[in-house]
Amino acid sequence: MSPLSDALARYLSIRRAFGFKLITQGRILNGFVAYMERQAAEVITVRLALDWATQSGGPRSWPDRLSALRGFARHVSITEPRTEIPPTGMLAPRRRRAPYIYSEAQVRRLLEAMLSLPPAASLRRWSYYVVFGLLAVTGLRISEALRLKRDDVDLDSGVLTIRDTKFGKSRIVPIHPTTVAALNDYTARRDAHRQRRASAYFFTGDRGGRIYHQGIHLAFCAVSRQIGLRDGDAATGPRIHDLRHRYAVLTLLRWYRAGDDVEQRLPQLSTYLGHSHVRDTYWYLSACPELMEHAALRLEARWEMMS
Repeated sequence: MSPLSDALARYLSIRRAFGFKLITQGRILNGFVAYMERQAAEVITVRLALDWATQSGGPRSWPDRLSALRGFARHVSITEPRTEIPPTGMLAPRRRRAPYIYSEAQVRRLLEAMLSLPPAASLRRWSYYVVFGLLAVTGLRISEALRLKRDDVDLDSGVLTIRDTKFGKSRIVPIHPTTVAALNDYTARRDAHRQRRASAYFFTGDRGGRIYHQGIHLAFCAVSRQIGLRDGDAATGPRIHDLRHRYAVLTLLRWYRAGDDVEQRLPQLSTYLGHSHVRDTYWYLSACPELMEHAALRLEARWEMMS
């Protein structure tokens, strides 16, 4: 094992101990170490970093590759002073995609279309219907919903336990009584058959197996075209993740319209959504024009009070 391989193993171990999974970043950095070994290079330089970052993938991925390497280079520089840390701004950063905010009517059509999925007698249509409904009213990540186990869903108390999240933390998500009723109804449909009753997962397929991302994404794309959210064979359009964005934006709008102190309440939303930093929640304030307008009006009012 090379010194860089040793350094990478320590770097990933330290960061993962803080709750970062670093699955993609770990794969990227292992590729960089392999590249350095092929070059017979022992010291990270800006030239090597830039050559490696731009040798594969498309231009959209290059800033992310270089950003992952930048953090590792800072770590290595502690013990290897010859290390060159790639400066920020070398490659244009990828802009965060603006969220698509589904209307109430669009969410309703999406759920209705899920209930029309074939075959008519299957649990599949009900599983997808309830999964998407849950995403819309809780802001869960799709991976979090599909990983729910039976023991994670306490319908008597009206809470979900979200385990092993994106950042390795668990959290409690309270749900509305109407959501509890929908989940109770799904539970009865799911457990009507012995194979499904034996499943450890809350959301299951017809034979009790877990639901995988691929199947639900294919169904979402097909339904999106069917109800006009996507044009024809378009590969892009509103995403499943945009249901999470919708929940966050509507929550902030509701607080603003009620006259709440949004700045004080933001950490609550951040915790509910499972963000690792409040700044990730602040992003929504600039992602929606109406939220920007509310924030500007609040700021003006503060200035007037101070003047």
